[in-house]
Order: sequence, then structure tokens, then C-alpha cells
Amino acid sequence: MSSEKLCWLDIRSAGKARQAIVEEALHQRIDGIVAADPADLEGLPPTVTKVLMPPPGRQPASYGSAGVVILAGDASARARAAEAAPDVEFGRLVEITDAESLDAAIEAARTERWSVLDFRDPTKIPLEIVIAAAADADGAIITMAKNTEEAAVIFGCLQLGSDGVLMPGRSVGDATALKATAAGGTGELLLVELEVTAVSHIGMGERACVDTCSYLGKDEGILVGSHSKGMILCVSETHPLPYMPTRPFRVNAGAIHSYTLADEGRTRYLSELRAGSKVMAVDTKGRTRTVAVGRVKIETRPLISIDAVAAGGQEVNLILQDDWHVRVLGPGDAVLNSTELRPGDRVLGHLPTADRHVGYPIDEFCHEQ
Repeated sequence: MSSEKLCWLDIRSAGKARQAIVEEALHQRIDGIVAADPADLEGLPPTVTKVLMPPPGRQPASYGSAGVVILAGDASARARAAEAAPDVEFGRLVEITDAESLDAAIEAARTERWSVLDFRDPTKIPLEIVIAAAADADGAIITMAKNTEEAAVIFGCLQLGSDGVLMPGRSVGDATALKATAAGGTGELLLVELEVTAVSHIGMGERACVDTCSYLGKDEGILVGSHSKGMILCVSETHPLPYMPTRPFRVNAGAIHSYTLADEGRTRYLSELRAGSKVMAVDTKGRTRTVAVGRVKIETRPLISIDAVAAGGQEVNLILQDDWHVRVLGPGDAVLNSTELRPGDRVLGHLPTADRHVGYPIDEFCHEQ
């Protein structure tokens, strides 16, 4: 198994958009272009693997410029093809529909240089079995996916994931989406140091705890703020507490009016989050990933208001539960108890540049105070 995930884009059903899809795939450095006709691989640069995958049972008269040929059927046919074309790498296509074909997939994963697996049932248990059985094999398992949602599951199976995904490229944008899915994270954000200017107790109100479906790291949390253009990094409850066990899936995030960063570049109010929503987890290096929300707990608690300012004068506010165990992150991975913050202390935050309309970034005038 390989830690670097491969992205193969299948252009066999691309139609009239084929040329534009291929150009995008090359720009995104897709690892392999898959075609049924050798002519569709001609002219591709050497930076991409040219994969020929004819329909099952059909042997092409020529492999053209293909570097990898994927064939269905028994090993003897591939052996004869490999003998006739020593400069080409051959692999096996296996359609998994029952226990017998699952055994064939395991054999291919253990013995073939390339094994392309087509699981016809929606369950991912057969893929997990193949990955576990071939964990020490030298070959690469490429699993077929219908879309990026399925690709994300395939890449994450058993935490090892398939070595690669073969996904249809039906329109421009598919190659970009597949590469982003393989990367796993959502990129990086620029975090800045903010100086605390004031801390005040403001009385009772509703605050939200965001319980995610993932373990969060000791240097990881979510960005929260009263304004869409300034947020502070609230740490997860991964650090010891004197009166309760740690809850490394939870962020005691702030008052219900607060913004947080979600998926697709949006902000969401904490009050909008539901089971199944997505939020962006961020660590102190600015590395991000999207995590699913399992539950949001909204309860009435005393609140504390924290004002801070960036070096450029941008003012930031965060309202949290007024309790010692609610924490934010500072420079050097410092874990800071919110009730002990004082003017002059420094915390980590993010300053989005765009204003927001229903959560989406938009270039318009908007003053928040």
C-alpha cells in the first residue's frame, strides 16, 4: 500500500467535453488518464500515465502510446500480452459481485502490478477486506468510484485507503474535485497573532458546544468570532480538566450568534449547525480539514466577551462561556484559559478578507460592530 494517493480520470464517457476535461486534468497534475481507444491517449505529455482500459473481452489491435493496459480475464491472456509488449505495464480489472469475485480481487491485489477493482454493491466491506489482505503487497489497488463523495470514502477505508481512485471525468471541474479529495484536507489558512485589548463579563446567554464526529488534536480547534472578518481559534477539549474527562471531539465554541468557518468557503452561525453539518477544523499551523458535526449542545451559561486587535488594526471579538475550562489557542501552541486572559495577551486568529451574504463571501460594503 502507498501513502501517496493516485488519481486516475476516466475519459471514456467524456463526450464532446473530452478535450477540455483532459486539459484541466493535466493542469491539475492528475496521475493517470484512462481511455478505451489508444487514439485518445495520443499527444498526452509524459507527465501523465496513459492508461488503456478496453471493454472486458475486447483485445485492442494496438496499445498505441499507452504505458499501462488494464485487462479483464485470466492471467494467461495478460501474460501473452505482456510478452508481446514488454514496454507496457499490465494490470487486471476485477468486477466484484460475490465471494468468488472477491477472492479474485484479493489475488489481483496481492500479485498484480496494477489491480483495478469495480465493486458493484454500495457496501465498502469488500474493499476493506481487499485492503487488509493486500496491505503488504507491492502492487497498487485502484478502486473505481462514481463521484468524489464515493472517492472520499474509498481513500479513507481502514484509514489506509485504496492506493488510488479511478473516477469518470464527465465535465470540467471533476479533475480538480478528485485531486482535492485525494489531498484529504482543505488547504491552509493564514493565522495571525491578535493582541487582547479587553475582557468583560456580560451576563447570561446561550452558548454552543460543537461535538464533531472526529477526534481533534491538542493544537486543533475551530475558528469562531462575532464578526465574519475576524475570528479566534478555539481549542478542542483535548487538554486535561480538573473535574471532568477530556472530550477530544468537542469545541466549546461560543455564543450562538457567532460565525465559524464551514465547508465550501462558507461561514455559518453556530446556531445553524446540526448533526451532519460540516465545519472546518484548523490547527495552529493553519492546516485545515473538514469534519462532520455529530451534535450541537446549546445551553444557557454566563458569557465572557474578549476583544482583540490585529497588527493592522482589525478589531476582533469573541464571546465565550464564562468558565475557566473554555480555552483558546495562542502562539507556540499555547493553551489559554479564557477567564485568565488579560489585555496584552496574544491569541491566534484569522482575518477573512471578504464580507458575507448568507455565509458566502461577497465583495460588498458591510460594517460590523
